[in-house]
Amino acid sequence: MAVESGYTGSGTVKTYSMKQDEIAKDWVVLDANEVPLGRLATRVATLLRGKHKPGFTPHLDMGDNVIVVNAAQVKLTGQKLDKKIYLHHTGYPGGQRETPLKKLMASRPDEVVIRAVKGMLPKTKLGRQQLTNLRVYAGGEHPHGPQQPKVLD
Repeated sequence: MAVESGYTGSGTVKTYSMKQDEIAKDWVVLDANEVPLGRLATRVATLLRGKHKPGFTPHLDMGDNVIVVNAAQVKLTGQKLDKKIYLHHTGYPGGQRETPLKKLMASRPDEVVIRAVKGMLPKTKLGRQQLTNLRVYAGGEHPHGPQQPKVLD
């Protein structure tokens, strides 16, 4: 009697691993209006990695292309707007620089969303490649209409 699940009867179950050419990528639009930043970032990171797909393979880039609109209206809970500070270093002695979240939201709100998502992706070549599939826009318009993206709530 043949079993469809891949069970051979010898006590071992074969695990199927997807190939790069079998991956189907979609375009997805998420609206960040009044959505908490952390919840938005986890949803976007899941879509970028492809963990929502049944054939998820951790070592392949099988995530979707994600478009985030209305990044300027993202919701920040607690006192993050006043107290959170982003750090970076120029590479020179004494080159540590601080940027308050309030200043970054005023000038580049898309960067706040990108940094939050980047922190939730793997710190590898694959994670950097997956981050290139993210597009963030401060307003409600995006130029990706020809890709016919699906709108997720």
